[in-house]
Formats: sequence, C-alpha cells, structure tokens
Amino acid sequence: MNSTTYVGLDVHKATVSVAVAEGRRGGEVRHLGVFPNRPDHIAKLVERLGKGRRKLSFCYEAGPCGYGLHRQLTGLGHDCIVVAPSLIPIKAGDRVKTDRRDAIMLAKLHRAGELTSVWVPDDAHEAMRDLIRARATAVRVLGKARQHLQGFLLRHGRIYPGKKGWTGAYRRWLARVRFDHPAQQIVLQDYIHAVEDAEARVERLVAQIEEMLPNWSMRPVVEAVQAMRGVGLIVAVTVVAEVGDFSRFQNPRQLMAYLGMVPSEHSSGATVRKGGITKAGNALARRVLIEGAWTYRMPARVSPKLHARLEALPKIVRDIAWKAQVRLCNRYRRLAATGKAKTVVTTAIAREMVGFIWAIARQVKETAVTA
Repeated sequence: MNSTTYVGLDVHKATVSVAVAEGRRGGEVRHLGVFPNRPDHIAKLVERLGKGRRKLSFCYEAGPCGYGLHRQLTGLGHDCIVVAPSLIPIKAGDRVKTDRRDAIMLAKLHRAGELTSVWVPDDAHEAMRDLIRARATAVRVLGKARQHLQGFLLRHGRIYPGKKGWTGAYRRWLARVRFDHPAQQIVLQDYIHAVEDAEARVERLVAQIEEMLPNWSMRPVVEAVQAMRGVGLIVAVTVVAEVGDFSRFQNPRQLMAYLGMVPSEHSSGATVRKGGITKAGNALARRVLIEGAWTYRMPARVSPKLHARLEALPKIVRDIAWKAQVRLCNRYRRLAATGKAKTVVTTAIAREMVGFIWAIARQVKETAVTA
C-alpha cells in the first residue's frame, strides 16, 4: 500500500493553489485552497500536511518563479519535482483552465507517474546560467542598437562604401557623417552612444564570466569541451550552463533531442514524413552550437588558438576532438556536394557536434571519479 501523499502546486507570483492526492489507487483527490506564496506560509502548510510523519511528494510546473520553492521543500526533507510544462498530458477538448483544476491535475498526474521532471541546478550553477543569459540578452540588445543606427543612416541615404561594417574603418566613417539639420545629427550621435553602451555591457559580462569561471564546479568540463573546433569560451560555458549534468543523458541521442536538434517526424502506417529539427529544447545552447558548426566548412586543421586550448588537456580528450574535426569537416563537404542548403548542412554538423561534446563531458566526469 502506497502511503505517500502527492501534492500538486500551481505556483504564481503571489499565491499557490494546493491540491493533494492520496497515494493509494483511487484515493481521494481534494483541493486544499489558495495560500500566499511566501516561505513562512509554505513552511506552515508543509508542517500541516506532514503531521504524523506522512511522506509527502510535491510537484509544480517550471516557470518564472524559479527553483526557490523546490529548494525550500527539499530542505524541509520532502521530495519535490519541477515539471516540464510542455510535457504535461492534456485532455483533448478541455476548454476550462483554472488554478484549482491545474493543481488537482498535477496531483493526479504526479501520483500516476505521468509527469516529466526537469533538472534543477544548484545555486552556483543557476548563478552562472543567469550570467550567461544576461550576456545573451545584451548581445540581442547590441544587435538591435546597431540595426536602429543602420536603419537611420539608410533612410537618409548615408551608405557605407566599404564591404564590412563595425570595423575600425566603419567607425571612422561614422564619425565623418554629417547632417544639415542639427536634430538629425543629435539622433545620429544618440544611436552611436547606444551602440557603444551596448558593446561595453557585453564586454563587462564577458569579463565577469571569465572571472567567475575558475571557481565554478563545471570548469573542467568547460575547459575540456573547448578542445572542439568552433567551441570557444562563450560557446562552451553556454552549453555547459544550459545542459548542466551531462550524466543524466544515457546516450548522445537523448542530448540531441533535449537541445531540439533531431528531425521532426509525422508517420502513420506506411507513410513516413520527416521535417526540420524539432526546436523543442534549449534555444540558446542550440543557437551557439549552430554558430560554432560553421567553422567545419574549412579543412581540418589545428589553428594556433585551438592549439593553445589543447595544450593542458588530457590526450584522450584531444583524440576525441581531432576525431570529431576530421569526421565533421569531411561530412560537411559531402553534404554540401549533394546540393543541400548550407543552413541544413550546418545544422546537421551541429547535431553531430553534440555527440562528441557529450563524449568529452562524460570522459571528464569518469576521470574525476577515478582520480
């Protein structure tokens, strides 16, 4: 007889809707009410539910409220999972959604074992992930600032005669651009200042990442995966911060699916239809990997920059990285020769990169365990 009480929590900024499902098959499911989302009220609720040393198992959906509730509940000695919202089973045709129904549904599905949990990082890992995401946001803001400036110049017929923008020559050209009306000159300078401020913000965040990295528990993995061509510091930190514990993936195909880099498929009977990648996973990690995959369009070689990253790494890691480079460079040429679009080829290369990154990360962990 299962004596566990399953608790579903529908968490919002100010409130938590709570429902419980008794552990036995066909056990009672009831809604307890709505409680303030504050640590002291949550602690009282847990104490009330756990009277008589009852075993409690909590669940709630991953969302903007983060992992603080999970850490509080596990710190009180109870099980808690954070559920992937996109993988919650939903009844077709259900048109009624309320906090009460959501909490009851979570409790029922948790008791039935139908919920998929997400990996919860520790405080240090979450802090590094926040830093990485802040840099990604700053890069997007920088791109927008540059776009606004170039759009303003284009509207007024100021077109840079060179081939590439945002070089030293381009910035000197910007300094020589003049408008007849003073207001337009002010607008130009304001756009230039916005770009400079955004660039400085990106540089500050990169410097913070470099400063925090030596004290991070995942530093050995970050250094090892940089043995891969196209995986510099920012790409490595981003992938490791977003993926977290590589050992939770039993094989590289699971990691590829987690990153949304496997082909979509809709098959029925004898009909098999495959489409583009699912894009169902972590968008940030997927984007930086695809950006890094462009480097494999060139022949396999060890550049001075890559050689500097390889010097301090174990031979087995260097061997995996070289094997990956030879294979992926050849594969890029073969796929491109068939006439496939470069974006399709690069995505396929990025998917295979994930497999080699998984192998390197697992090797680092095995080495740490045996050491």
